[in-house]
Amino acid sequence: MSLAVLKSRALAGMEAPEVNVEVHLANGLPSFTIVGLPDTEVKESRDRVRAALQNCGFEMPARRITANLAPADLPKESGRFDLPIALGILAASGQLPAEQLHEYEFAGELSLSGQLRPIRGALAMTFAMQRGKSGAPRAFILPHANADEAALVPNASIYPAHSLLEVCAHFAARDQRTALQRHQPTLLAPHFSYPDFAEVQGQHHARRALEVAAAGGHSLLMVGPPGAGKTMLASRFPGILPLMSDEEALEAAAVHSLGGNFKVENWKRRPYRAPHQTASGVALVGGGNVPRPGEISLAHCGVLFLDEIAEFDRRVLDVLRQPMESGIISISRAARQAEFPARFQLIAAMNPCPCGYLGHASGRCRCTPDAVLRYHGRLSGPLLDRIDLQIEVPAMAPVMLGGKAVAGESTAAIAARVAAAFAVQLARQGKANHQLDNQQIALHCQLDASGEQLLHGAMLRLHWSARTYHRVLRVARSIADLAGSAAIARAHVAEAIQYRRVLHVA
Repeated sequence: MSLAVLKSRALAGMEAPEVNVEVHLANGLPSFTIVGLPDTEVKESRDRVRAALQNCGFEMPARRITANLAPADLPKESGRFDLPIALGILAASGQLPAEQLHEYEFAGELSLSGQLRPIRGALAMTFAMQRGKSGAPRAFILPHANADEAALVPNASIYPAHSLLEVCAHFAARDQRTALQRHQPTLLAPHFSYPDFAEVQGQHHARRALEVAAAGGHSLLMVGPPGAGKTMLASRFPGILPLMSDEEALEAAAVHSLGGNFKVENWKRRPYRAPHQTASGVALVGGGNVPRPGEISLAHCGVLFLDEIAEFDRRVLDVLRQPMESGIISISRAARQAEFPARFQLIAAMNPCPCGYLGHASGRCRCTPDAVLRYHGRLSGPLLDRIDLQIEVPAMAPVMLGGKAVAGESTAAIAARVAAAFAVQLARQGKANHQLDNQQIALHCQLDASGEQLLHGAMLRLHWSARTYHRVLRVARSIADLAGSAAIARAHVAEAIQYRRVLHVA
């Protein structure tokens, strides 16, 4: 047999299309050619595969070897095709039985010694294999280091291996002792430790706003002087969020798997991303010649914390506007397009002025009104319009600090109320309040005459847009859910309005 065909997977955004690895041996001068739109990493497979086969004791055929990665118009990248190419050479040259190869898919990078190294996107590849399978289901053979994440996909047959020799022994096995064993995932019940809100003294208004944001999935901007506790509050926010569902956990894990930084011990842990102010637009939304997820996708189903948000480039911040509405980010390049999920919860913090002490009791701020306006103008009006809660976080008074200060409420107590409110939302509409569309707002966020009059008056005085009006309604709905109220009362509307601090933007 001079031709062998194996199955593998490429990565194209969140998709993992099937790839046929066809290896053909022909007479002629010895050569090794890989075709099918391979990039540099894939072309370098020739040297890795040759050395691995020789160091594992196999014969490298002195023939004309052609490896075709089909379809030819799909770009191929990374070293994940090393293993199927090596197995194809062995099967085509008669050194490996080929009868069972069609029952498996293969991925793995080979070292020169024949050891299998971990690859990116194992979870996404396994998920695509299970979702798109037709006919008899296939099993997946991949490096042992990727087994735990791949096994997170329900009902997937995962066979991990440490080396090329182990894979070959599996197909040449005469008994079960030398065959690969199906991997069984060992997932512990999620239990994560977060910094406790009980360590935060004072700032009751900000703590309440964070609770409302967590209950309804709302975005939040905190404005206050240095040292007021904005970063401390934000770092404790993931601890009060509702537990992730299996579907959310799988989506978030697949995104992190694409970046090669998923750890199985973080299964069902809400992502928390805090990029530096020097981050570029591509770093936030993703991109590159081979599109990869950015910070907003890595924060999918979790928190994106932008500290000192006014120090980010304004054009960089404006790229957040579309994904904040749609929950997805589409990256288009000349030859490639990719779509990544980006349903993140934005928590941001900034100073009130360039020096940071506008309105401080010390009176040390010397910023001119024009300087303050320019500073606020670093956040565009359309972006601010999409942030549900905008609050002030004042400087701490000395009496609130020290050993005699009263400790705040614990994270566990706040999380319990948030979980109860979120359960009400799932039972009522099947989603968090921040995801309600206009038709659902009209159905679930009805106000009495008094509440409607209050909200309309606030809209006229503060010159709100229709988007802001609907966002305040969603926040009011979350406040009512926290209070265990089926109806939105005037007090709930009033609280939602006072969370809408308006910055002056240029």
